[in-house]
Amino acid sequence: MTGSHGFSVSRYSPDRGTWSRLTARDSMVRRLDWPLMFSALALAFIGSLLVWSATRGRTELNHGDPYYFLFRHVLNTGIGLVLMVGTIWLGHRTLRGAVPVLYGLSVVLVLLVLTPLGATINGAHAWIVIGGGFSLQPSEFVKITIILAMAMILAARVDAGDQVHPDHRTVAKALGLAVLPMAVVMLMPDLGSVMVMVVIVLGVLLASGASNRWIFGLMGAGLIGALLVAALGVLDEYQINRFAAFANPELDPAGVGYNTNQARIAIGSGGLYGAGLFNGHQTTGQFVPEQQTDFIFTVAGEELGFVGAGLILALLGVVLWRACRIARETTELYGTIVAAGIIAWFAFQAFENVGMTLGIMPVAGLPLPFVSYGGSSMFAVWVAIGLLQSIRVQRPITA
Repeated sequence: MTGSHGFSVSRYSPDRGTWSRLTARDSMVRRLDWPLMFSALALAFIGSLLVWSATRGRTELNHGDPYYFLFRHVLNTGIGLVLMVGTIWLGHRTLRGAVPVLYGLSVVLVLLVLTPLGATINGAHAWIVIGGGFSLQPSEFVKITIILAMAMILAARVDAGDQVHPDHRTVAKALGLAVLPMAVVMLMPDLGSVMVMVVIVLGVLLASGASNRWIFGLMGAGLIGALLVAALGVLDEYQINRFAAFANPELDPAGVGYNTNQARIAIGSGGLYGAGLFNGHQTTGQFVPEQQTDFIFTVAGEELGFVGAGLILALLGVVLWRACRIARETTELYGTIVAAGIIAWFAFQAFENVGMTLGIMPVAGLPLPFVSYGGSSMFAVWVAIGLLQSIRVQRPITA
């Protein structure tokens, strides 16, 4: 058996006919999903090169140090890996008991953004400036706590054997936990993060076995909510302009449509093999705004071409494939729901990020998982990988 921290595992060895005791480290290392791990690390490595290429010549951003963003991106990845290891060691089951504390902390953090401690970066009032050039985006961590909180509620009675599927009252409680932080994030307004959270909620409900009436009801409520948001003027002007530019790409190409137009030019100029790392004219000419964060995929398209950009998509596909396998193999509904929430998060955010650079999705200010520059997003995705690995590590051992 494996304890919540995996200190030891007993397993019958048929070839020797004896019980063998495995150390925690050996059992954990053997049971990790290494294709998932290597794919995420490969994405982070490629991201480091792309961030370096996009920022080494941006003296107005890197303070005259061409390695400034590269060093910070590698540091963020290193911290993310530490958080992942800590998450695996604690285990998703242990974190299940800490969900109320984690949820409360995340709500407090997003509320702090609405106070004088909050800061506006790139048009979104979604940050808390810590000092020393570091800032925190609490909405990234809300994605995790929404998944954990909903999973805790929806799976409690099912895993205990009291229910086959969550009943309507249980689903309503879980949705209530999700709505509160989402409403605060919407007030910032951080529309991109809210879009991801909506998809997460739908993914979690589908995995939980909740009634389809909830799924279709939420879709209808989402449509009505979007119309109300537009009618009440909750969105800032720049966000409305982004949707207008998406609906009409030729609208003001030097203004609201500038980002998308330049992104498409950069990707289209890359051809099959690209111009070569550090040799992209759009990148070195600094034509694409926010290229190290939201538009990092344009660097890949221009400098690595179709082959390099395709490799990134393939690695993201491996991450999603392994996550789906983990969700399918776990024997507890809680683990299945957590994995499904992460799958919905990664899949939609990657699709939105790449889609907005190609002009098939509106610009929403979402980073590409593991690749884009940004501490909060990097920490959050590696914690998510830690949760996936924990679900795999703590699954029952079969002879």
